Amino acid sequence: MTFLLDATLAARNFEVSLSLGPAETIAILGPNGAGKSTLFAIISGLLRPDTGKAVIGEKVLFDLAGDKNVWRAPHTRGTVLLAQDALLFPHLNALDNVAFGPRSAGASPAAARETAMHWLAEVDAGDLASRRPGQLSGGQAQRVAVARALAADPELLLLDEPMAALDIHAAPLLRRLLKRVLAGRRAIIITHDILDALMLADRVIVLEDGRISEAGPTREVLEKPRSRFAAGLAGLNLVAGTVSEAGVTTAEGMVVAGHRDDTIEAGQDGVAVFPPSAVSVFLTQEHGSPRNSFHVRITDLEPRGDQIRVHAGGLSADITPAASADLGLTPGMTVYFVIKAAAIAVYPA
Repeated sequence: MTFLLDATLAARNFEVSLSLGPAETIAILGPNGAGKSTLFAIISGLLRPDTGKAVIGEKVLFDLAGDKNVWRAPHTRGTVLLAQDALLFPHLNALDNVAFGPRSAGASPAAARETAMHWLAEVDAGDLASRRPGQLSGGQAQRVAVARALAADPELLLLDEPMAALDIHAAPLLRRLLKRVLAGRRAIIITHDILDALMLADRVIVLEDGRISEAGPTREVLEKPRSRFAAGLAGLNLVAGTVSEAGVTTAEGMVVAGHRDDTIEAGQDGVAVFPPSAVSVFLTQEHGSPRNSFHVRITDLEPRGDQIRVHAGGLSADITPAASADLGLTPGMTVYFVIKAAAIAVYPA
């Protein structure tokens, strides 16, 4: 049973088509304002698109094509939205919070509580059954929220940055929990965390400006990105332009030389991708062997572990703190970023 969605909403410049297999998790990535929340609102029935259709197997969630006007109410769709905040009912204990879904679907009080205890145990929260939300930590509340979502037996689980509000200790625990409970389920997760995508998602979809700019298997997208957002998430530099014999030429005339993919030809849209660690920083023009030398202005210096990430000209370079101090780098300075062509991969956009 497959989930299919095709929807447009002109007011938000949104036009997306996607599909999801019966036991597949996809991660939705994208910058703020890309349309991620709009996507979830349309799927869950909180926002009506101008046109389109969505189905789960034979169940039509909405069909607004032509003269049709099918619109299924949110509570009858078989979708469950798990938000950043647990949003538990404050007047109910954890057990009754989780039992709410089965009870709403018509289960008897005893059956609903049995289902609730099962899912609390599944998320390692059985000992929290009698506690009210005010007595739970953020990580505990989110585990109860996961149990509540699963107790409703959703046909499609929507997770909106479920780890965003958790501290650095609670987030890894919930990530491992989701890895286990999502196995064999159909789910879509919105995230800005590369670990969420790598651990939880079979595929990645990148949304930008209300459109899908990139999609594919998770590791493939993050190892060989074709959009600037995915490249940034993977910690890589990406320069887009037109492929020529010299390399990739941007609209501004910048030429980046690199190792060309066998599948790309001159005249195609292409990207040049390289890690910040491949970028050397100089105060003056470099006259050695590298073919790529760019005069750029530093916008920011960012500590990253035992490295300093230098942001300049839309690119990034990783250097040691000692090298940064020796060069006397500060925002506003102009420097040269130098990259060997052998460190740059050029492939289709």
